[in-house]
Formats: sequence, structure tokens, C-alpha cells
Amino acid sequence: MTETTELALLAAGTAAVAAAAGALVLRALRRRSLGAQAAAVAVVAVVGVGVGAWAGARAMFLSEHDLWALGVILIAAGAVGVASALVLGRRVGAASEALVGVARRLGDGDAQPAAAGPGPAAPQELARLHRELELTSRRLEEARAREQALDGSRRELVAWVSHDLRTPLAGIRAIVEALEDGIVDDPGTVRRYYATLRGEADRLAELVDDLFELSRAQAGVLQLQLERVSLGDLVSDALAGASPIAAAKGVRLEGHLDGPPAELEVSTSEVLRALRNILENAIRHTPSDGSVTVEAGSDHAGAYVSVTDTGGGIPERDLPRIFEVAFRGDTARTPGDAGAGLGLAIARGFVEAHRGDISVRNEDGGCRFTVHLPLPRRG
Repeated sequence: MTETTELALLAAGTAAVAAAAGALVLRALRRRSLGAQAAAVAVVAVVGVGVGAWAGARAMFLSEHDLWALGVILIAAGAVGVASALVLGRRVGAASEALVGVARRLGDGDAQPAAAGPGPAAPQELARLHRELELTSRRLEEARAREQALDGSRRELVAWVSHDLRTPLAGIRAIVEALEDGIVDDPGTVRRYYATLRGEADRLAELVDDLFELSRAQAGVLQLQLERVSLGDLVSDALAGASPIAAAKGVRLEGHLDGPPAELEVSTSEVLRALRNILENAIRHTPSDGSVTVEAGSDHAGAYVSVTDTGGGIPERDLPRIFEVAFRGDTARTPGDAGAGLGLAIARGFVEAHRGDISVRNEDGGCRFTVHLPLPRRG
């Protein structure tokens, strides 16, 4: 048998023994931490290499002095290897504990940052996993916050709609009872009662329509019939629809077009509904001697339509919630107050369905609503 074959067999045997020892150590430590297992495997590997090198040296019949020198070198190298393995195991263990902490906080719904992360010396994969878990934790907390806000909005909507349903229903019941009991019998009063009945029924129908449109917008099931239309035509139609309301209240309604009208690709009925809701909201909150101004044009963000009123503005604390369902701020609710606070929420839903955005800010004693819609792609 040649020396090469003998050394190869010796190395193979040593490696097999080291592998078996490593497997036994891992089996014994299978319930311990990942860091302890990593350190144990590294120690077994270092010891196995040292034993193999010592056995190979003896097989080569080195002198006692050479064997002693090799032994010192192997002991020193093994000590360094074992120390390094222990440090690595400690780092892996610390990183694993940090990951366990993040996972526990995810389960408890706690989005507060961990007291300590895996540290800068943690392995790259574990550090990356820790960052991903932290990001997931923040996303889950944001989702919880959105869910809580949506749940509160639903409860508020139910309360608002219940009020708006009770008011016309109470009027309808009173009129029907009066007609049934024969309390009124002259033709003029009867006609007036029937006209009131029709008006209250129309209010209920408008409320149901608003709820249907809002549900479609929030569920993302709007079937948009896109067509090419001029921004000027959209604004003109919206102004024409709001003019009778403004005239009845004595509000001046003005419109301006900044530059040539842009061509849009939108669902006309939904965009018109959004613009009319914004206009009617502005008119409703503008005094009879005030004015509502509509300006349309295009800028770097696309086509825009702004509606500015002189209704005194919106409290700063209410601006972030102005587009929420059924939100009316501190405005007192009266039986004659139209709608259920759904108009602006519907407008936002329709605008966002067209990949646009809607915003509001206070300006010069009033507020300014701005709708941006994307321009069609060229080519």
C-alpha cells in the first residue's frame, strides 16, 4: 500500500469519525439553541481536523521533535478555532433570540421596536430576516390601525344613516296616519301632503343610491366605461348641474379654464358625480352672498379641477378626516340637511378609481378642493 493511499484512507476514516461524532452531538443538542448547535459542530470539526493531522503526521514517521512542534501548532490552531466557534455560536444565538422576540411581538400585536436587534455582528441572513420581520411588524400594525379606523367609520356610518333614515320615515308615517285618520280632507292640504310624501321618498332613494355608489367604490368593483372626453365639457356639465342649487341659495357660481382644455380618458358619469358632489358641498357651506369658483387646467401632475368657496374654511383638526364616510365635523345636524355625509367619500372613491387623487386645504377665508386626474398615455 502506498503512502498516498494510506494517508487517503486515514483522512477518510478520520472524517467519517468526525461526521459521526458531529451527528451524535447534534442529536444530543437537538433541543438546545441554534447557537449552541453551531458552536458544537464547529468544535467537532476543529477537533476532527486536529486528530486527522496528528494521525497523518505519525503515519509519516516524523521525528519526536517534529511531532511535538506539530502538536503545539495544532493545539494553538484548535484553540483559536474553538474560540471562534464559540463566538459564532453566541452571535447566532443572540440573533436567534432577537428573531424570537420579534416573532413574539408579532403574535402579541405589539408594534413597538425591539429593545435590541440582532446586532451588527449577526450573520447576514439572520440580520436580513430580522429586518424583514420588523418591516412585517410595522405593516401589520398599520393594517391593524386601518382596520380599526375602518371599523370606527362603519359604526359611525350606521349611526349617521340610521338618523337620516328615521327622519324621513317619521315624516312619512305622520303624513300617512293623518291621511288615514281623515284629519285633513281639503284638496289643497291633501296635495301638499302627497308632495311631501314624494319628497321624503326621494330623500330615501337618494340615500340608498349614495350607499350603493359608496359600496361599489370601496369594494373596488366599479365598472368604468372609459371614453375620450374634454375636460372643458366635464366642467361645463358639472357647472350646469350645480347652477340651480347655487341660484336657489344665492351663491355666485363661476368657472375658468386655464389654457386649452385637456383630453381625458375617463368614465364620464363617475367623474361628473365626483365633481357635482364637490360643488354641492361647496355651495351648501357657502353663505348666500358668497361665491364658488371652479378652475380647470393641466399641470405636471395631470389634469386638475379646483373648487374654491368662501364658506369660512374647515377646522384644521377636521381636514385629515374630511373625506371619511359620514364625517361632518362640528356641523349641527338638522332635518333639512341633505345627504348623509357620503358625498365627499363617494367623490374620493370615484377619483381614486381613475388613479387620480383629491385633496383639500384652507385658502383665503374658504377652502379649496383639488382633483387631479391622469392624462392619457400618448401613442
